[in-house]
Amino acid sequence: MTWSGPPELPSLQTGEVHVWRIELEQRDDLLERFRATLEPDELERAGRFHFEKHRRHFIVGRGFLRYVLSRYLNAKPAALRFSYGTYGKPALAGEHEDTRLRFNMSHSHNVALLAITEGKHLGVDVEHIRSDFASEDIARRFFSRFEVECFNALSREEQVAAFFRCWTRKEAFIKATGKGLSQGLDTFDVTLEPAVPAALLRVEDDDTSRWSLSDIKVGGDYAAALVVEGVLIKIECWSATD
Repeated sequence: MTWSGPPELPSLQTGEVHVWRIELEQRDDLLERFRATLEPDELERAGRFHFEKHRRHFIVGRGFLRYVLSRYLNAKPAALRFSYGTYGKPALAGEHEDTRLRFNMSHSHNVALLAITEGKHLGVDVEHIRSDFASEDIARRFFSRFEVECFNALSREEQVAAFFRCWTRKEAFIKATGKGLSQGLDTFDVTLEPAVPAALLRVEDDDTSRWSLSDIKVGGDYAAALVVEGVLIKIECWSATD
């Protein structure tokens, strides 16, 4: 999986997903450029963060979302409108409400990922790897019994990477379904193996054949996963700053 610069005019093919990556710590001129595209409610949300670093990261993330989507829609970033599902999943609204474009975004520490496809539900998750968080206590709180057994069977050296593979795969799935944390993380299983793609297992009240799951190699101290409805043909990975 290779990250490259994006094309001038990105175009989605059937079964294809585009994953965009941005560093959230950006220079002031880009921050202000993104800020100018946000709606009042987005600026209000940014202002709720206690630390300036987090306010900046929120503005960069939202501005980047608008900037990228506008390239697919041939629209101005500031003209985009969003709606939110019952559990908070965003979608395009207003004049673009009927578009087939689907997207999902995740951020952690200093990295944000944006996944885009056409006509398919999808979810993406990225997490900054912290060895102190990858504990059996946390696994027992959020993982299924099967996953906890697999986690405990590993050496400590293997557990940290396996923990975050499991966590990102599960988070990406509940984001793809649109149910968020209303769907308990312990109600379905994912493999902890480092295979790509990785299969979802035993999802209660769901047809597992509906979903494709792949790990995303972000680099550095990060783990990430992508879940897409149906068959995933190809993933294109692009890095961008402006």
